Amino acid sequence: MSNIPEDVAETNVEQFKIRKLIKTLEAARGNGTSLISLMIRPQDQISRCASMLAQEYGTASCIKSRVTRLAVLSAISSTQQKLKLYTRVPANGLVIYCGNIETGPNKMRKVNIDLVPYRPINTSMYLCDSRFHTEPLAALLESEEKFGFIIVDGGGALYGALTGNTREIMHQFTVDLPKKHGRGGQSALRFARLRLEKRHNYLRKVSEIATQIFITNDRPNVCKLVLAGLADFKTELSESDLFDPRLRAVLLKMVDISYGGESGFNQAIELCAEDLRGVKFIEEKKLISTFFDEIAHDSGKYSFGVGDTLKACEMGAAQTLIVWENLSTVRHTLKHPTTGEVSVQVLPHGTEPTVKVGPVGGDKAVDLEVVEAVPLVEWLAINYKKFGAHIEFVTDRSQEGSQFVRGFGGIGAILRYRVDFLALEGEVDNGEAVEDDDAVDYDEFDAFGTGAAPAGGPSEGGSGSADSIADSPF
Repeated sequence: MSNIPEDVAETNVEQFKIRKLIKTLEAARGNGTSLISLMIRPQDQISRCASMLAQEYGTASCIKSRVTRLAVLSAISSTQQKLKLYTRVPANGLVIYCGNIETGPNKMRKVNIDLVPYRPINTSMYLCDSRFHTEPLAALLESEEKFGFIIVDGGGALYGALTGNTREIMHQFTVDLPKKHGRGGQSALRFARLRLEKRHNYLRKVSEIATQIFITNDRPNVCKLVLAGLADFKTELSESDLFDPRLRAVLLKMVDISYGGESGFNQAIELCAEDLRGVKFIEEKKLISTFFDEIAHDSGKYSFGVGDTLKACEMGAAQTLIVWENLSTVRHTLKHPTTGEVSVQVLPHGTEPTVKVGPVGGDKAVDLEVVEAVPLVEWLAINYKKFGAHIEFVTDRSQEGSQFVRGFGGIGAILRYRVDFLALEGEVDNGEAVEDDDAVDYDEFDAFGTGAAPAGGPSEGGSGSADSIADSPF
């Protein structure tokens, strides 16, 4: 089973919320320069920022365009009011986004978001633009540890990097080296010298490109480097004087692989799993592999698909929730206008909930009021602790992650004990309104399928703050 430390689980959730917030803010556009992005470092003072905003308010009063002037002044005033809620800058800094964004033709909506990052920010920024600037927030998501890989064999070389859960191929080239042979007669020695010369030139090129890619400002831009390859190319490269000594100093290990190119890159990552422990990409592969092992052994301690996974959560059986971060399923909360009864429908994105109820006791059918429509992945990020479970967000960038998204709907759970979901199917209330807000009409969802978006498709909806995505102004 997956034993996830509480602080690591909290960090994963915070990272997910910031990723959703960034996606939402990047899509927002404003009128003129009316969108304010304010970032305050931990060592800064609230009074200094308040004084700066007062000065900016005076400057903005001189904007000629009346529409732009009013929009900028309104945004600055809202930012000042938000800043008054803080007597001092939080330990990790403060980020505020404010302004009127376009939601349709001639339609605007006021946005006012403040959040405290889960890690300290080292940037002070104040910008008025037609878009929100999220680059410093995106930098928080980058892992501090970056591992470099050089895959070298007789057919070419590949240079890659592994950061968090992102695997990147930075450069790749092929080569055609002459093979050993017994032909040539008196010229056999000359042919051998030519072969060794081309081999030497190939290693020189590999070394030079490695220096260009992995050396920045006269120092390595990776914390560790892995050499992988077939035969003895990697050994010759590491021992050669052509190999940059600065890269040799951060060399982690050399591994033998069976393939070259991208397949060799994947194999090298797997062979270095123990040395790369803690890297998000490796942890994600291990987690999903554990989930697949439970299915292969038919232990019954697993669930997949929205319906079964939510049932497991309601029972308190879910130990580790595994959710694709771009899952498009939406959770609709509906309220009966007369009785006030609340029901929940979990449906794929784009599917409208059933809002007509009745007739009951001879009365006419009534329309239920849609109280809330929240992406399921965001609702789980807020409420997973109520079920006594941990939550892990995965991507489809790895082979295991892609299989999990395409084959299992992008949502599943590793359970504490065996659960027979077939025996529970008759226990779910089909279509009747329920008072418990967390009770879900699973069967209605199952009629529509898994609700997983196409691979690579973004989730709809965004994040409003680091504490509560459900309160998003979008």
